[in-house]
Amino acid sequence: MRKSHLRTLFSASLLCVGISTSVAAVEPGMYLYNWFGLLAPETPKEFEQETGTRVHMDAFDSAEIMQSKVMAGRTGYDVVVATSNVLPGLIQAGVLQPLDRDQLSNFSHIDPDILAQLAVNDPGNRYAVPYLWGTTGIGYDVDKVKAALGNDAPVNSWDLIFKEENISKLQSCGVAMLDSPSEIISIALNYLGLPSNSKNPDDYQKAQALLLKIRPYVLYFDSSRIDADLADGNICAVVGWANGALAAQAINEKANTGRKISYSLPREGALSWSENLVLLKDAPHPKEGMAFINYMLRPEIIAKTSNHTLYPNANKDAAEFVEQKLRDNPWIYPDKKTVATLIPLEPLPLKLERIRTRIWTKVKSGV
Repeated sequence: MRKSHLRTLFSASLLCVGISTSVAAVEPGMYLYNWFGLLAPETPKEFEQETGTRVHMDAFDSAEIMQSKVMAGRTGYDVVVATSNVLPGLIQAGVLQPLDRDQLSNFSHIDPDILAQLAVNDPGNRYAVPYLWGTTGIGYDVDKVKAALGNDAPVNSWDLIFKEENISKLQSCGVAMLDSPSEIISIALNYLGLPSNSKNPDDYQKAQALLLKIRPYVLYFDSSRIDADLADGNICAVVGWANGALAAQAINEKANTGRKISYSLPREGALSWSENLVLLKDAPHPKEGMAFINYMLRPEIIAKTSNHTLYPNANKDAAEFVEQKLRDNPWIYPDKKTVATLIPLEPLPLKLERIRTRIWTKVKSGV
């Protein structure tokens, strides 16, 4: 997961619930370390009213920042939100404690399909509870893409981005990508018919060749501005997240601009990932931390965060509490057939991670 497309809105929300800028676990309560804005603003206060436990929360907007802090230990946090591909490193480092299912009376609400996908990174689902999840696909301006490529534009395929004859025609209206090597390179590998988390260094050279071929037609790589630029018409296609495209669509509908924004989960397979609640091994308030995790597993509670963030949640019983326009949107809640095509985001061994980082530097620079 990643920097929010609704950063201004989330900033206001965080101020409303009194989130701190640095943790100092001296006051009673439960200490949470979460992505910036990834919680309904009313939830901390409602949890406190029900349990008497105050939620103290710090926010991060980079997985690297979270990892470095948690790996160092003695953070003062109890519960942390960790993206699925980060989990194996945290588990191997021994900084997480297994979750006691006896303290999670609401565990049965979790969607078993999402649990199964998460098990790729958390074998046996011992350490993490899926919280929110999402996909990485293609967001696009319907009319601009049609104008560039005609009525038969391959919007349901990665061909739209990875075939030079297509992306070159989109250059005039602007193509952007997430600044995320783990996502973009995994997608490129899958498009080439290779394992998305390949352990073969030669495969990464093939992905590099593909990305360098289309690099001249990519306007920029940035994870924080693509949604706003798509909404404003500054670009016409993005490799980005479903909730970002949904936000761009909502902005245009509200402003009545006439601009149509859509989102595609390509037939070759889009990327999927989840944000997960974990309990730190050195949590100073483990009982309160487990109570908070269990609270977030209640369907009516997690639905509030979905409605606020536009991310789907991992709770199979929360649908009735999720706003209908979100619940019925196939970009956000794809059907089971589409879910079966999704590719889970996975970590790589350090050696390959370094290769991927070097490739990404070359791709972004275009040399």
